[in-house]
This record gives sequence, C-alpha cells and structure tokens, in this order.
Amino acid sequence: MSSGITSLVTGVILAGGQGRRMGGVDKGLKVLRGKPMVAWALERFAPQVDEVLINANQNLETYRRFGRRVIPDEIGGFAGPLAGLHRGLNEARHELVATVPCDSPFLPSDLIQRLRGAIDNTESDVAVAKTGDQPHPVFCLCRKSVLPGLTKFLAGGGRKIDAWYAKLKLVEVAFDDQAAAFSNINTEEELRAFEGRALP
Repeated sequence: MSSGITSLVTGVILAGGQGRRMGGVDKGLKVLRGKPMVAWALERFAPQVDEVLINANQNLETYRRFGRRVIPDEIGGFAGPLAGLHRGLNEARHELVATVPCDSPFLPSDLIQRLRGAIDNTESDVAVAKTGDQPHPVFCLCRKSVLPGLTKFLAGGGRKIDAWYAKLKLVEVAFDDQAAAFSNINTEEELRAFEGRALP
C-alpha cells in the first residue's frame, strides 16, 4: 500500500435490500452454519479495511449488535446497491471506499489488496472484481471523488451500476482463481446448499 491517508480504506457491507427472493426477509440476518450471513462477511472483510460500515434499511438495532456503525440509505424505497454506496461515500472517514454484499459469506481474503493494487496502478476511479467474463460490480473499490457524480446520477433516477460506471475510469480485476468466493445466497434453496458445501 502507498503511504498517506489514501492507504486507508472504508469498507461498506451492503445489507440494505429487501431479500425478495428469500421470501422478503433480511438476508444479512439469515443464519448459515450457526451465524448470520453478515457475520461471515464481516469476518472476511474487516481484516482487509480500516473502518467497516454496515448499510442496512431494516433491523437496524440488530445490525448494531455487530459493533459497527449502521447507515441506512438516504434515498428511500430500497433503491439498490448504489444507494448503499452513496451513503457509504458520504459517511466514510477514508478516501477509498470498498463495498461487498452481505449475501456472499466467503468473499476473497485478498479482495482489497488486489483491487487496491489495480486502482493505484491504473489511476482509475473504480476497481471491480471479475471472474471470467462476469464482472461483480458490488465487489468494488472506489475513490471518494466519485461521490458528486453518483449523487447526480441517483438524483436523475439512475439505479443501474453499469450505467454509472460507464461515466468513470474503470479497471476490472480478474479473480478467476477464486470464482467460488463470489457465490451469493439469494434463496432458501441456495442457503441449504451452502450448508453442506466446502468453504471456498
């Protein structure tokens, strides 16, 4: 990592969705192997960053029990991951902000190291993880300087991550060696499948 304040990273765990495919329950609090999925994500993510925020829009007191600051979207109506990133950028203490979803409990332990290397080497605005031809835009690291543009994009009704990225200098970072680490859990069936799966 380079020296100075830009070496510090704020991490945001995105747990602000409605969990529609999980029957409308809060996915981050669904239990996997004895603990909530958000706890698994926190265990993998926290050692990689200098500050952790949890973006949630319901069950706020329950999320606060994990000992991290909980930040709801500023934009109402469960506006999606960009709304969570927007609030995270507003609240972050550091100049680099990373996001991961709460429903990918076995995310890579070197995620931030590799995204950080790419964003520094290319002087990009945003670094995004990718496996094969599939980008994973909620696994990203971005500079706080993208906030004004994101605020304008959201105010204009924009919600799609790829449409926002199109306006920025983006670098995609290959994680083909860890494809299984980006598996996410959207349904009860997937949750049961993960119960018996070896850890990535």
